Amino acid sequence: MWILTGGRVIDPANGLDEVADVVIDEGKILAVGEGAGAPYRERAERVINCAGKLVTPGFVDIHVHLREPGHEYKEDIASGLAAAAAGGFTAVCAMPNTKPVNDERAITRAMIERAREVGGSRFFPIAAITKGLEGKELTEMAELKAAGAIAVSDDGKCVMNAQVMRRAFEYARGQGLLVIQHCEDHHMTAGSHMHEGPNATRLGLRGFPREAEDIIVARDIILAELTGARYHVAHISSARSVRLVREAKERGLPVTAEVTPHHLLLTDDAVLGYDTHCKCNPPLREESDRRALVEALADGTIDCIATDHAPHSTLEKDCEFDRAAVGVNGLETAFPALLQLVDRGELGLGRLVEALTISPVRVLPEVGGGTLSVGAPADVVVLDPERRWTVRREALRSRSHNTPLLDTEVKGAVELTLVGGQVAFERVS
Repeated sequence: MWILTGGRVIDPANGLDEVADVVIDEGKILAVGEGAGAPYRERAERVINCAGKLVTPGFVDIHVHLREPGHEYKEDIASGLAAAAAGGFTAVCAMPNTKPVNDERAITRAMIERAREVGGSRFFPIAAITKGLEGKELTEMAELKAAGAIAVSDDGKCVMNAQVMRRAFEYARGQGLLVIQHCEDHHMTAGSHMHEGPNATRLGLRGFPREAEDIIVARDIILAELTGARYHVAHISSARSVRLVREAKERGLPVTAEVTPHHLLLTDDAVLGYDTHCKCNPPLREESDRRALVEALADGTIDCIATDHAPHSTLEKDCEFDRAAVGVNGLETAFPALLQLVDRGELGLGRLVEALTISPVRVLPEVGGGTLSVGAPADVVVLDPERRWTVRREALRSRSHNTPLLDTEVKGAVELTLVGGQVAFERVS
């Protein structure tokens, strides 16, 4: 039995925000409330003073890339789950753009077995919509679901053919699977390296127009309405796409969306020095888009935050901008990065915790967690919102270090991560 005592407990799933104790026994939440630990102190193996700290449900990330199988030099399931725990994430959902692609049940099962072997944060695979991510032939979604896949996506690539996408929606709806789309009209973005705008012109780089995202979001909402399928917009980045999602929700359509920390915090100004750590897909856009994203997250139009953790080796980032791989390493820096929004008054702390805990579970209920309800698995994180630390390579559990925050000091640290009551991460210094 463990008692986390005297911390500010924030559990949006239960409307809780108060100084309280959290009692954990046999891997589950036994009690939560002011003084709840007092009757159990004599039996407790460990009592942790959390005064001045935040105690929340473990974070849930429904969009990560763990690179195994095929690109283990960037990340593997073991290092990815270790990074997740260090970032306060007790559950992560891995995208299928591995090598080979997770488009067959044997691959799905192998990934799940590997995650069981290494332990730590909970692991959920997302399978491909189309075989080989080629956008042509649908995968056997029923078999993939039976093997353990909890959603389908061709993330990294957009399903460009509207007829294929319609059939995908129909198949997924029959299986009760969420469809997650990487929204990008590839015909409009071929050869692009950053957001299309004045900064791209200054840098002499071809731009990725917002409209390439907006067009696919609009098309897919129409198809979701036609088929009744659950549709989720991955890493939304455009103000117009936000408006489209808002309108769809107002009409009662089963449409959800996620946003990344880097799109909430950065604009394409960050690319002006050809910083490859800021090269991502979709690209960082303009301040008007960033503000629209923050406002939409605050009002619930955007459901949740997902890191889109995309580790790359130094070789793939320490090169010319137009040759660099796209993607940001984000699991371990998400909390301190996002805390900036709270400190600047752009987002309430309660909404931030909600967007990292119960909101992603509402999008993907198959993951579970996101709550400190009595009887729930003890997936818990203790956070120090004032602690400062420097994001150095040696401080990160990930195999890759491609973050815009590298070698900078940040405020806000994960102190302890429990998964099912077991320590997955504990800061020692």
